[in-house]
Amino acid sequence: MLLPRVRLARPLPVRYFHGSKSRQLNPLVENFLQELKDDGDDSKEDNHGRNNHKKDSQNDDEKSRFDKFKSFLMKCLETVGITISSVGVLGLAGFLYHRFYNKHVLNKMNSAFEKGDPAAQIAMHKKTHDEKSDSAVNDHWVQRPQQQLLDEIIAGKIIGRYFLMIGEKGTGKTSLIMEAMKKVHGHNVAIFDAHADPEIFRIRLGRALNYTFNEDYIGSLFSIRGPRDTTALLDIERAFSKLEELAIERVNKTERPLIMIINNCHLIKENEEGVKLLELLQQKAEALSGAGLLTILFNSDDYWVYEKLKQLGTRLELINVRDLNRLETVNALKFIRHRFFPSDNFLSDSVCNAVYDLIGGRPQHITQVARHNDIIKACHEIIDREKTWYLNQCGLLGSGMDDDVMESGKFSSSAMLLMKEFVEMDRKRMNTLITSENGTNDSEDHHLPTLPLWRARQIMTRADYIQKYDNLNIFTIDSESRVRADSVPMMRAFHEIASQPHFDQILEDTMDRVADIESLGRTREIVLKDLNLGGHYVWSKEDRNDTTMKIEKSAKMIDVHGDFTEFNKEQVQGQGDDDDADDENEDDLYLEEVNKAESRKWWKKRMQKYHQLYLPENYRHTQEGDIDLNRVDE
Repeated sequence: MLLPRVRLARPLPVRYFHGSKSRQLNPLVENFLQELKDDGDDSKEDNHGRNNHKKDSQNDDEKSRFDKFKSFLMKCLETVGITISSVGVLGLAGFLYHRFYNKHVLNKMNSAFEKGDPAAQIAMHKKTHDEKSDSAVNDHWVQRPQQQLLDEIIAGKIIGRYFLMIGEKGTGKTSLIMEAMKKVHGHNVAIFDAHADPEIFRIRLGRALNYTFNEDYIGSLFSIRGPRDTTALLDIERAFSKLEELAIERVNKTERPLIMIINNCHLIKENEEGVKLLELLQQKAEALSGAGLLTILFNSDDYWVYEKLKQLGTRLELINVRDLNRLETVNALKFIRHRFFPSDNFLSDSVCNAVYDLIGGRPQHITQVARHNDIIKACHEIIDREKTWYLNQCGLLGSGMDDDVMESGKFSSSAMLLMKEFVEMDRKRMNTLITSENGTNDSEDHHLPTLPLWRARQIMTRADYIQKYDNLNIFTIDSESRVRADSVPMMRAFHEIASQPHFDQILEDTMDRVADIESLGRTREIVLKDLNLGGHYVWSKEDRNDTTMKIEKSAKMIDVHGDFTEFNKEQVQGQGDDDDADDENEDDLYLEEVNKAESRKWWKKRMQKYHQLYLPENYRHTQEGDIDLNRVDE
């Protein structure tokens, strides 16, 4: 074994060897071993350093990973914080906008009940009336018994009830309402017209209340969906909810309820949607009127609205609007005539009474005739229009009615039966204003014959047609469930139709034809063609004998034979004679004259009690064709 050569930097000290130890054998071994030991220590230190370096690198890696994870967590927390703060700001903005929008809706709705008229109906009413001072109201406006009650209702003096105003078309219901609104300048009042379509009803309600049903809501910018996608009934419910909030605020300040007027409620259809809408309106009327927040006034021409409201009505009250009496008619006619014809001073009381005798006190008719140059001629034209309208809707078809229009035959015959009953009732009265020819009575008012509703249905033999007649303004049903002619001109038309010579025959033929058609639908017919060809059949009961098998005639023998030739000839001749008679009388089987010129004979009959056809010359037309109702000659 070769030992490495070691250079000594200095001389080694002399050592003395003793014992048997290795250092005693060779003094250089100790140094060698020490160097080996030092080398081993250095290698160990190097290995330890390497191990420490590895550990440090591992610690650095772990620290860098932790730092990265910590940085990731911080970024996550920062992102979460930003997101939460953004969502919080957005949510706060949406919440504040929602609160602002609700307040804005109430402010807009509040403006609809301030003074003024958003629907401009008061302005339209003022254009049709003289804009005079309140002290001169009695000079140009005919006071009605219902006017004071409506004034108190619309002024908010009556609390805890809601009302139904009912009356025939043209009796002045809307004019009474507008006159009462004009006195309060539209304060606390909203008015709109009903409609058969619930969507249009919703739009009109929103316009009257200045409410848009959240259609201008921009909450989608804040991811908040508005409650618009729904049906019309739910929108109407939301509108009344907002109206209730507004009513609470306003009643606390004004101490008077809000007024809502729903005009023309009879336009709502009597179907499932219409009944639901009417029930919703009545429920709100019951609840809000009981709380003293809102008073709803329904205005209707037809009786069916009252029938529906009566079922659930506990706070409902009726306001009946009738035609004008004789004195009111005379005053109204003079005023309207003077307004359109200021230079006409010839309208006397006798002329006004004649107008009342002809067409009654319906304000609609009075306004029409007052605008006409020839007043009496205008009255005749109104009666003729009513008669034509009635015949167009309920004209009889006679025995030649086709089986496909049997429903129309039933509808017409039922109306004619009820009409005939009213005419007979009126003829039995000795002092009737329509049939009397003994001169005019300037003190009596028209009293048309009436029947209870159940009795009218019994006469017609149908219970469902009376509502259709009411819708067509032929018959009317008042709040006391009594049926009568819709107006005095319609009652005159009834008399003239029933006075036709063949009216009873046409009515009987129509009813027989309806009965035959119904009988054909319920029975079956057996036709033996051989009988028509001269065949002969003997129907008898057979008594068989086992021995002789002889057929003996029974007492119940029936001899069936066809028509003989001679008999057929006589029958044909008889039918020909009847056909000729029918052809001769065919022109007479009318309910009204076909020729318009011949229909003027009724004008003379109507004026027999006045001993003249027209008024004096001062009231006649200057030209024959001058029949304009609305223009005044300059």
